[in-house]
Amino acid sequence: MNARLSLLLVAALLVGLAVYLWLQPEAPKQPTPAPVETSARGTASKASDQFLILAASWEPAFCETVRNKPECASMGKSRFDASHFSLHGLWPRDEYCSVPTTIEQLDRDGRWQQLPPVDLPADLRKTLDQVMPGTRSQLERHEWTRHGTCYGADEAAYYSAATALLAQLNASRVRDLFAGSIGKQLTQAEIRSAFDDSFGAGAGQRVRVACEDDGSRRIIVEVTVGLWGTVTDSTRMSDLIRAARPTDGGCSGGIVDPVGSQ
Repeated sequence: MNARLSLLLVAALLVGLAVYLWLQPEAPKQPTPAPVETSARGTASKASDQFLILAASWEPAFCETVRNKPECASMGKSRFDASHFSLHGLWPRDEYCSVPTTIEQLDRDGRWQQLPPVDLPADLRKTLDQVMPGTRSQLERHEWTRHGTCYGADEAAYYSAATALLAQLNASRVRDLFAGSIGKQLTQAEIRSAFDDSFGAGAGQRVRVACEDDGSRRIIVEVTVGLWGTVTDSTRMSDLIRAARPTDGGCSGGIVDPVGSQ
């Protein structure tokens, strides 16, 4: 098995594990939305009240392990994702809703360049290219195929929601904490406290921290945020977070990685 395929399989397992762990605590009190579309691989929820996970990456840490990716090879200290969270994805409960078997297999094989292009307005595409550096590797095609198809709306609505939520995270004290701690250690407690400060008491209990070992260092690669509700242009992320159920906090902490090989 080549190194690229191994990395893709590990990434898929991590996504599955994150969703599994989020679903372990007591089920939310809110009713599950009625399905609107069914496939062998999942059920698409209406784009109304539903459980979602916002996955926000810390790109310099991600690039420590996959430096040959286009988005990593071109990364510099002045680029947006050097000091802001970048979009990994917005994940409903299910995956691959009404996706043809051939397309699903392309995705699972990591042949993202062969997946159907994502149809977005020019202004949204420009925003997405900035906040999701992985578009240089067709990450947006993968995320739509695996997760967005279960969101219950079209590509533009899905990515409008995802980028709007990420913008609120990047405008918060959480982002300020990370940007002010580059090269330093942050604890899970500090991160969760920043979520409380930004999005209301208890918000931090809906956040998991993901870390990876990089030699002798442990680095923070991502935070995932539990959400419940309907995402609209006027939706406050604080309301969505506090409506979700608590979860475990993930890793105990790690270094906020700077740009470049450490």
